Amino acid sequence: MSDANPVITWPNVEGMDALAELALNLHWSWNHASDEIWESLDSELWQTTQNPWLILRTVSKEKVKSLLAAPEFRQRIQERLRQNHESADTWFQQKHPGSALSSVAYFSMEFMLTEALPIYSGGLGNVAGDQMKAASDLGVPVVGIGLLYGQGYFRQAFDLDGNQQALYPVNDPGQLPIRPLRQANGEWLRLQIQLAGSKIWIRSWEASVGRTKLYLLDMNDFANTAAQRCITSQLYGGDAEMRLKQELVLGIGGWRLLRALGLHPEVCHLNEGHAAFAVLERARSYMEDHKISFDLALNVTRSGNLFTTHTAVAAGFDRFDPGLMRKYLRHYAEDELGLPMEDLLAMGRQNADDRLEPFNMAYLAVRGSGQINGVSKLHGQVSRHIFQPLFPRWPEHEVPIGAVTNGIHVPTWDSAEADALWTNACGKKRWRGDGPQKDEIHRITDEQFWQMRTLERKRLVERVRRRYAHQVASEYLPSQDLSEVLDEHVLTVGFARRFATYKRPNLLLHDPERLIRLLRDPQRPLQLILAGKAHPQDLPGQALVKMWNDFIKRPEVKGHIVFLSDYDMQMAQELVQGIDLWINTPRRPWEACGTSGMKVLVNGGLNFSELDGWWAEAYSPQVGWAIGDGLEHGDDPARDALEADAMYTLLERQVVPEFYQRNEQGMPCQWLSRIRESICRLTPEFSVGRTLRDYTKHHYLPAASGYAQRAANENALGAELLAWQQTIARQWNTVRFGTVSVETHDNLHVFRVQVLPGDLPPDDLRVELYAEPLREGESAVQTMTGKGPDAKGIVTYSAQVAASRAASDYTPRIVPYHPGVSVPLEAGQILWQR
Repeated sequence: MSDANPVITWPNVEGMDALAELALNLHWSWNHASDEIWESLDSELWQTTQNPWLILRTVSKEKVKSLLAAPEFRQRIQERLRQNHESADTWFQQKHPGSALSSVAYFSMEFMLTEALPIYSGGLGNVAGDQMKAASDLGVPVVGIGLLYGQGYFRQAFDLDGNQQALYPVNDPGQLPIRPLRQANGEWLRLQIQLAGSKIWIRSWEASVGRTKLYLLDMNDFANTAAQRCITSQLYGGDAEMRLKQELVLGIGGWRLLRALGLHPEVCHLNEGHAAFAVLERARSYMEDHKISFDLALNVTRSGNLFTTHTAVAAGFDRFDPGLMRKYLRHYAEDELGLPMEDLLAMGRQNADDRLEPFNMAYLAVRGSGQINGVSKLHGQVSRHIFQPLFPRWPEHEVPIGAVTNGIHVPTWDSAEADALWTNACGKKRWRGDGPQKDEIHRITDEQFWQMRTLERKRLVERVRRRYAHQVASEYLPSQDLSEVLDEHVLTVGFARRFATYKRPNLLLHDPERLIRLLRDPQRPLQLILAGKAHPQDLPGQALVKMWNDFIKRPEVKGHIVFLSDYDMQMAQELVQGIDLWINTPRRPWEACGTSGMKVLVNGGLNFSELDGWWAEAYSPQVGWAIGDGLEHGDDPARDALEADAMYTLLERQVVPEFYQRNEQGMPCQWLSRIRESICRLTPEFSVGRTLRDYTKHHYLPAASGYAQRAANENALGAELLAWQQTIARQWNTVRFGTVSVETHDNLHVFRVQVLPGDLPPDDLRVELYAEPLREGESAVQTMTGKGPDAKGIVTYSAQVAASRAASDYTPRIVPYHPGVSVPLEAGQILWQR
């Protein structure tokens, strides 16, 4: 990296500071009112890069001076700045005045905010970037913590044979819309942490995201060795040792940066387990400030930690060899946390006594957090199954993992036509509060929807042709008449995502001849736009890329299919704004949520997807089409063939005919009916505004309150809870059942259960009747009422339940109880009557 201090110093150029301030706030990435400013400076560079800061670094001083000399140009700049500084009451201020929440620290390995800041790979970064923007819109006090990558994620090209090539261009910080974090005396804010016996320097940067800030860390400091400077070179590159070093920098370095900035967040939100070391560093800094033990510090701070898991298979979690962990964390554990190294390793293991078991970052996140959630309702169920081994003897549905379904930041992904239509119907501030109302959206006419879709598709075809022409030239492919590439009047289908085997990007290719017939139908053709990368180490995924490139070479599909290389955020924006039908084909339940299909909603695109992730809860026949039966079938090739056949059949018999069936005005009424229902029902529900409001209400505010309560009065409650947990753990084996009796009369089962609480007070126990729930989401647990103890120390518990189920369906059990403790997350003991 070069140009560590990206500052433009043009003295005596009035208005330059304001222009630079505007360029360095990423609010322009979703508020397009300033687009004309950057267009007027350099139209071609703006269209190519969407990077105002790069434009300012590139254009001549004379060009800038001439534009700033115009009063109307300066006035536009000032109006945009005024909007950025707008201090009107936000949704958070209106809904939660005086709350205990002053700051949320949001840790993520990647952030997708704009193509001008390429520090993302895909879905995880998409979620992080969209939630940062929503925090700005809604006024939720979030600060982001991430890494600044010298090369980022790889860029993609195709060779002449259709094979994927991985490229790693350098991200020059001087060309990125970020600035170094500086102390009051002007010195660059740099931090030190110790890795494997040597101290290393971490540089810090700031990106303004509307009202919020994103702080980025990088290791490319010349005071570090060459190997150390490469730690933050590539996103998801290198081996396990490199990944461990990156995650130490993110978690430990990130929390130390917050403290260096004087920030003390009540809530720490881990966007996946990569950042789980932050829970250790948060506890370490708290124990240092309060001169208390690590156990007490973790007990207090974990109530303010939230872990969001995005992983749908256990193998997807980062695991590190115990020897590698000892190499990099022994000093930290023993000298800074005051823990034996094996105690730290136990926090990341299922079996604390297995010295060979790898260290699981997700397990550390679970044991260091007060709340855990998946990213869709189905993924919540999947996650409870994945983490069930951490809660032995507890029923899977009681594993303490909830769900907050992801959403997308609509202003980032809507087209100019969609924005105008929605603004006219719902107002400019529709995404800055509780969201637009359905009756407002219903006022939009079919004519308006169809005009929007026609213009969006036309623009998409024009953009794809330009991109494809550049791709053909750069990859030295035979030239092609661009007028023969796609047709603005044809049903346009999109498939764009990471190419991995579980996503089944080849499902549409299962019967190539059948696909060709769909593409070449003389009366009702469809056309297909593809994009997507396979990880450089994923050879099966790369084979799927080549499979499509080989198919596209067939002369009979020429012009009907385009596979665009180097899928990135800017391309994704163009695709979702113009695609008619978005297809997604993962193997259920391996798509934790998926957000690409959400992005077409606001633009009037429809979804045709596997019943997985978000679509499993969004689908109904009125809003789109579904693949599969909503059940899990593993990677059975026979099932793939069955679903491919069903997909072809739906396209042939329903989807394509519906698009081309027109009324007297030339509009597809049934297709437009689906668009209306999809937009009205799904767009607000699967917007990130709803997601962030859910996080705020159900997670951030309770976490901030819980942390404040445990920390109050010199950690009095935290100390009480820690002592209670230790007593429960020490004395649990003394608890046992006595006799159990049940009588049935008057359509009631009456249970009486004798319990010997041993060395624990009866008030520390809860005796319950448990039955397997008959329906999902149903509770079948009833708390029993105790009487005693008698002279023998026996407490008798009783309860009555309806006799609609057999008495044998119910089993008494004993669990720990304290009103301030989350059971089983913080106390997982359980005793079943046999």
